[in-house]
Amino acid sequence: MTKQKEIIFMQVRLIRLASEEWKISIQKANAIFDKFGILKFIKDCYELFNTEGDMAVLNEIEKVLKNKGVDVHSEIG
Repeated sequence: MTKQKEIIFMQVRLIRLASEEWKISIQKANAIFDKFGILKFIKDCYELFNTEGDMAVLNEIEKVLKNKGVDVHSEIG
């Protein structure tokens, strides 16, 4: 698998995990990731994230969103 495909695979896994953890649709999770640049963040940090579990990466994503002033739970509503 190429590195680009691995990155896409990771992005998809994390969107699905966010959907499950935040109890929202995959479409809504994808919209949040897209709106706040999380897909690019995953791509930029892929090498580091590849050594961590998905839950640890999701925690980092939540920190990034919080630092951008985003309350995931208010975005959900």
